[in-house]
Amino acid sequence: MSHTGSQTVGGPFQCGNGTDPAPPAIGLWSGMVSVLLQSLLSAQCLVSPASHWPADYRGDLSQPYDFVVIGAGSAGSVVASRLSENPQWKVLVLEAGGDPPVESELPALFFGLQHSAFTWNYFTEPSDKSCQAMRDGRCYWPRGRMLGGSSGANAMLYVRGNRRDFDGWAAMGNSGWSYDDVLPFFERSVTPQGNATYPKGYATLGAFERQDDAIHQMIIEGGRELGLPYVERFQEGSETGYSHVPGTVRQGQRMSTARGYLGSVYRTRPNLHVVKNARVTQLHLDADTLTGVTFEKAGVSHQVAVAKEVVLSAGAIDSPALLLRSGIGPAQHLEDLGIPVQLDLPGVGGNLQDHVLVPLFLRLDEGQAEAVTEKGMLDGIYQYLIHRRGPLATHSTASLVSFINTNASSKSVYPDTENHHLFFRRADHAALEMFTKGLSFQEKYIQPLQEYLKESHLLCVFVLLSHPLAKGELRLRSRDPKEAPALTSNYLTEEQDVATLLRGIHYIESLEQTKAFRDHRAEIARIPIAECDHLNSFYRSEEYWRCYAKYFTITCYHQSGTVKMGPASDSEACVSPRLRVHGLRNLRVADASVMPSVVSANTNAATVMIGERAAHFICEDHNGTESGSDGSPSVPHMHADDF
Repeated sequence: MSHTGSQTVGGPFQCGNGTDPAPPAIGLWSGMVSVLLQSLLSAQCLVSPASHWPADYRGDLSQPYDFVVIGAGSAGSVVASRLSENPQWKVLVLEAGGDPPVESELPALFFGLQHSAFTWNYFTEPSDKSCQAMRDGRCYWPRGRMLGGSSGANAMLYVRGNRRDFDGWAAMGNSGWSYDDVLPFFERSVTPQGNATYPKGYATLGAFERQDDAIHQMIIEGGRELGLPYVERFQEGSETGYSHVPGTVRQGQRMSTARGYLGSVYRTRPNLHVVKNARVTQLHLDADTLTGVTFEKAGVSHQVAVAKEVVLSAGAIDSPALLLRSGIGPAQHLEDLGIPVQLDLPGVGGNLQDHVLVPLFLRLDEGQAEAVTEKGMLDGIYQYLIHRRGPLATHSTASLVSFINTNASSKSVYPDTENHHLFFRRADHAALEMFTKGLSFQEKYIQPLQEYLKESHLLCVFVLLSHPLAKGELRLRSRDPKEAPALTSNYLTEEQDVATLLRGIHYIESLEQTKAFRDHRAEIARIPIAECDHLNSFYRSEEYWRCYAKYFTITCYHQSGTVKMGPASDSEACVSPRLRVHGLRNLRVADASVMPSVVSANTNAATVMIGERAAHFICEDHNGTESGSDGSPSVPHMHADDF
């Protein structure tokens, strides 16, 4: 690259106020600045090049595919990648979104993806028990609408859950899903080792860069004062305590399943096709066999035939919604909407579970906090572009996670709450705005927090309910696929859920009083809430916190359970333990919707495991079988668990 004279990118630049003469120069300095600017522009283009993602297939769709996978999210990308390892199988992926935006790559910006075209922007139905500080009194439930699905928009934390989660699934009649059964599939998914049977994994895990180390240490030491240990990693035998969990990141960039499982292999697999911006609107049935799917792209409808199986991996909201629109679900609900009933499956859309949480904000280092500066922000941008390091390469304290058993009377070693920690430096108003508006806070509740941030740091602690008893439901409003379904969360409708959250809040109050927190002048920030402030009780009483929780209730984005896995004897079950839809021969579901109960951790790792498990079942069932010469579907092996 050559540089001449005082030429700079974007034309001549005037120093000072624009009227002062430029300082004398011989051209070396301006040439060096030009090199810097060109390097920064080139580095920007390399953050998310098109080569990271599979190409958009635009070829012939007239011939049947062996497998059609609906959704290229956390599980769908896994299933498609594993099935296409067999060069004899033609695999088609239909993804409703396109390539992720560049902001998806930067860990610090993940809240900025919300309310965008890269998410399905769903809202819960209004409730008098929860979400009242959110816009219109409705909690915001975004889901990823891009290659990678929600693994392209989440906080990237990789936590498997614990033995009791999966042994509980097995105890519900789901043979093959105990902790010992699923552990090899967790291991199989991870780069580089996998396990002895499956040595190649595609989920890349890494440690987040540590920023704001003093705050990390404050949280860890505060926990220690309350008897909670710090462990190097959560594993069997270390169910409670604090740990820095790994993430689906590599060198400061997000590693979604679409990038790991699809983008890394599609060039070498001519049997793998991915169609982007393809919204599936209908599943076509002939008796107990799914024959094909219809999707829309750019306003044009297309139909694709399937020779072996369809795998539905559209997520805990869109998977049940598509089943319902295709006539698979509770007969009465379908009849009410005028949808012809293809299969009466009462459980579809029920059993909706989520990790509800209550956020608390603590003011730190008031009067002593060092403010974010414009220079610091510019330094951060430079560090990321050139070195993939710095504050944009991480999300500060978010990787520091705690699992806590708040019930002193319980003999269980397993946690009933999980805490996440989100740190905002003094004067970083843009980061706080991205966070609060991303969560859909009403403006009148954002402003007090912004005022606190003028003189203090803020630490937001998510108090998350690990095992919610309350279950909601999903129902269609109409047959129109463009109309969002009705989502009833039923947050805080079970007294035991409320009691556990209150104990979780009291734990944070205890943290506030530890020496580690007092050394940082920690104080829970009071947000004016008219109803709560006028209660005939003292501030921070149990009555106050019950009122606060009614307002500040949000999701941890862990919707699950809406296409429940279970044996046919379970009237709520929709899919067998081999993930085949009850009553159908060649339709499986593989995503968080099949969880019979939500794991007591962030759900992405378990969802990736479900994708691995589904691919394994399919490969077993079709081992050595091919489509007939006339293109008719081959018959998969059936198992006792399917009946």
